[in-house]
Amino acid sequence: MSEATGAESKPTTGGPLEVLAVFLRLGLTAFGGPIAHLGYFREEFVARRRWLNEAAYADLVALCQFLPGPSSSQVGFGIGLLRAGPLGALAAWAGFTLPSAILMTAFAFGAAAMGGPIAHGAIHGLKLVAVAVVAHAVFGMAKTLTPDARRAGIAVGPVAIVTLAPAMMGQIAAIGFGALAGFILCRGTSDSEPAGPLWRISPKVGIVALAAYLLLIVGAPVLAASTGDPTIARFSAFYRSGALVFGGGHVVLPLLERAVVDPGWVSPGAFLAGYGAAQAMPGPLFTFAAYLGAAAYGPPNRVAGAALGLFAVFLPGLLVLLAALPFWSQLRSRPAAQATMRGANAAVVGLLAVALYNPVWISAVLDPIDFACVLSGFALLTAFKAQPVVLVILGLAAGVARAV
Repeated sequence: MSEATGAESKPTTGGPLEVLAVFLRLGLTAFGGPIAHLGYFREEFVARRRWLNEAAYADLVALCQFLPGPSSSQVGFGIGLLRAGPLGALAAWAGFTLPSAILMTAFAFGAAAMGGPIAHGAIHGLKLVAVAVVAHAVFGMAKTLTPDARRAGIAVGPVAIVTLAPAMMGQIAAIGFGALAGFILCRGTSDSEPAGPLWRISPKVGIVALAAYLLLIVGAPVLAASTGDPTIARFSAFYRSGALVFGGGHVVLPLLERAVVDPGWVSPGAFLAGYGAAQAMPGPLFTFAAYLGAAAYGPPNRVAGAALGLFAVFLPGLLVLLAALPFWSQLRSRPAAQATMRGANAAVVGLLAVALYNPVWISAVLDPIDFACVLSGFALLTAFKAQPVVLVILGLAAGVARAV
């Protein structure tokens, strides 16, 4: 990563500490899963801080939906890279990831209890906050990315695709549909807002990252089998789980179950208990790997196991993003690629709209009072420009109040 350079025509830059501070706050308050995280990121970095514009943000989201790995963490990594270079990318990942990783590790030691009516009420309140945040993101992105009939029509396609296709492939197929439709229908159209700055990374860095990504997929299992080393075996299991995930954080769960329960490293009961705790945590669901590493039978476990699981499960997604960015930056400046991205960005709006309904809405809005809370949160974001952290505080208070 030492060959990464600053973004071309970047309007402003910042330092790693600035990036760390902002992402740390998001890591402590961004509840609701990967789709909600994209809403938080858009509100913070596009609408409020203007670190990048709507088109550049949607381009990055579309790219990360194509790639394996934790999409919201990849988007955050890219934003940090754009703002403050390689150190900013690492600061963004650390700030967004470590709070929930530490909490999940503490849960593995028995230092957390996620039961009782008050805890369940607080979790439900945070789910309602996620509904308001995602609804606000869909509303804002739709205004910018589907400004005409063609792109609005393209946005409808992913609704049918993700409804009918399996979860893992539906998201990729929906983005592919949007890209193809944009290539055919959106040539010659112009956006009121250009795509904005590029992520300038040396192609050499991209090639090295891709080689490392592939080498570890193939080489780690072979090395584990030949040496019998438990550390390499567990690294390989977590890495393989992170490398094969398409479609969001929840897709990693069956992969992780096969990786750690089948060999007997973690019991089925402990796995389910950790999964339940992960639903209450802010930040990326991939930090569940920290819990599994800490709770595993035999070394490496506890803190060392948590660090190993966390590093291994996130590493492939960040490597493949670094591999894609230099070539993505070159392609997206071409007219045909720009038309393709207009369609892909419209598809992103459709995907977010689908996710707003399922799982975000149907898992949170259970009665008219819930609906009133969501509507109030949406109004606070839209009309009063409230920061999401305000909604988190109010959502926690409302959830606890209803529980008692």
